[in-house]
Amino acid sequence: MQPSLAAPATPRLTGVAVFLYVFLPFALGHYLSSLLRNVNAVLASHLAGELALTPGQLGLLTSAFFFAFALVQLPVGIALDRHGPRLVQLAMLLLAACGALLFARGTSFTQLLLARAVMGCGLGGCFMAAVKAVSTWIAPSRLPSVHGYLIAVGGLGAATATTPVRAALEYTDWRGLFLLFGALVACTGLLIALLYPRVESPGTRRGPLLQALREVWRTPSFRSVISLVLAPHAVFFGVQGLWIGRWLSDVARFPEPAVAYLLYLSMAAVIFGAIAVGMVTEWAGRRGMPPLDVAAAGVTVFVLVQAGFVIGYQPSFQLLSVLFTLVGTITGIEYAIVAQSMPKELTGRAATFLNLLIFIGAFLVQAGFGLVVGLWKPELSGRPPAVAYQTAFALLLLVQLPGLWKFARRRKAAA
Repeated sequence: MQPSLAAPATPRLTGVAVFLYVFLPFALGHYLSSLLRNVNAVLASHLAGELALTPGQLGLLTSAFFFAFALVQLPVGIALDRHGPRLVQLAMLLLAACGALLFARGTSFTQLLLARAVMGCGLGGCFMAAVKAVSTWIAPSRLPSVHGYLIAVGGLGAATATTPVRAALEYTDWRGLFLLFGALVACTGLLIALLYPRVESPGTRRGPLLQALREVWRTPSFRSVISLVLAPHAVFFGVQGLWIGRWLSDVARFPEPAVAYLLYLSMAAVIFGAIAVGMVTEWAGRRGMPPLDVAAAGVTVFVLVQAGFVIGYQPSFQLLSVLFTLVGTITGIEYAIVAQSMPKELTGRAATFLNLLIFIGAFLVQAGFGLVVGLWKPELSGRPPAVAYQTAFALLLLVQLPGLWKFARRRKAAA
């Protein structure tokens, strides 16, 4: 995510103008970024069938987006500070459009892997650029609510990647879809270039990046929040974008139309979850409960939901898939906690560093999950056995539990 920077000395825009010329075009970029990040959950069976992909290859192919996304976080953060969101997003979205077109024309696993990585690079700055752009034109006190709106728009993009995408497959194939996605992404970049108000270059002084990152890491508040929330956040992103859909198909044995519908409900839950997290955090704050305690309560529930996947709780297979994304939105509180707890001069680098860690984690989760599932021989139906998914979810639980345990120890010591 992007730092909350002080607005430059530029003329103010009216609320309607900010919405039309700033929020709307950048939110559209974030919407498309979320759509393309999650679309493989519905297209997985088509890709695997046409290219004969193993679970490990499918996981690596989808997670390449996260890896590339993580790689560009630091360069994009610096570029946004130096050149502003208008030029940076234009260049990045045109790159992402090229990636989508390459994906549409790919005929091998390697070609699709590279194309997916190019998409991840190009879409890596969408949220950061959106917050950077909006923060230039509105008061800092309104940024938290806008942050929530942007997350909700991302949830809408994730929801579009499910049932609407499956409906579109009635009229075209996955290659046609990516041609359309490429055109939409390119048009969004041009829209930003045309509509975003031209302002003078921010002229931010280029500071020593590695030194700033070291300062961020040495800050106890930063280490406390990532110790608790980083692993669950990576699990949420890594599983949501691919493996929930595969679990619904391979373990719960739902047909493809039902899988697409349940994924739609799951992704739509992100919209309500993002709004609810903000409301609950504000309500708890008025009663003296710090945001980190809210995060700990939410992460605990999130871990319990994942335990349902491990034990194979059949009576609520549909509910589990929706609860995973609904409760998992609590991990988004990580950005707000870091912004509130860090020294003002470090919030920008802290947000960039946090994004880097989250998306590297999401890459490892998504690729690793596929490798674990691939250790089991497929059943006669061609599906991996349920125990493969149960083992993968159990390993994810083991990764998240130490953070909760450390938080409980710190909380007890402070009491």
